[in-house]
Amino acid sequence: MSGPWGVTTGEEAAGKAEHTVGEAVPAEAEPKDREPEPEAEALSLSRLEKSQIIALESQLRRALADLDNMRKRFDREISRQLAGERARVTAEWLPVVDNLERALEHAVVNPEAVVEGLQAVRDQAVATLDRLGYPRYDDVGHPFDPEKDEAVGTTVADAPEGTVVVAVRPGYGTSENILRPAAVIVSRGAA
Repeated sequence: MSGPWGVTTGEEAAGKAEHTVGEAVPAEAEPKDREPEPEAEALSLSRLEKSQIIALESQLRRALADLDNMRKRFDREISRQLAGERARVTAEWLPVVDNLERALEHAVVNPEAVVEGLQAVRDQAVATLDRLGYPRYDDVGHPFDPEKDEAVGTTVADAPEGTVVVAVRPGYGTSENILRPAAVIVSRGAA
């Protein structure tokens, strides 16, 4: 700063002497708020982006490995459950097979008893299907229901048109879960 009449003081003259024309101003004299060079900023962003990409790729690999492991566990669990269910259903049928073998053993001794034995085994098999969730039905006397019945023929009968008059083969299941539809003959009405 100059004195009152534009004269430079001694301290100011000494400070000016340190900086000659064309000489670079020292770094501490530069303002601190100055923007970084665009190249340096791009380089630091590039390093930041690369580290983020590496971290995201690592997360993705871990997530894919976890998904693959979960899929394998799920497949093993499904196989285990299917094997267990298959064993349970097979065990339900073993008494039926045992009784059929007994009926065949008695066929030689008393052929008339075989018919009674086979009827008992059939009843046991039907009861087994019912316990497994597939009760037997035939719908004779009821209106034909294409959801539960399979029409294999029609006939003239003393029943209203569309009524099931003969069950050729019984059906098994419920209206929500049909194992096999009943094969039926349906009335075309009176002649």
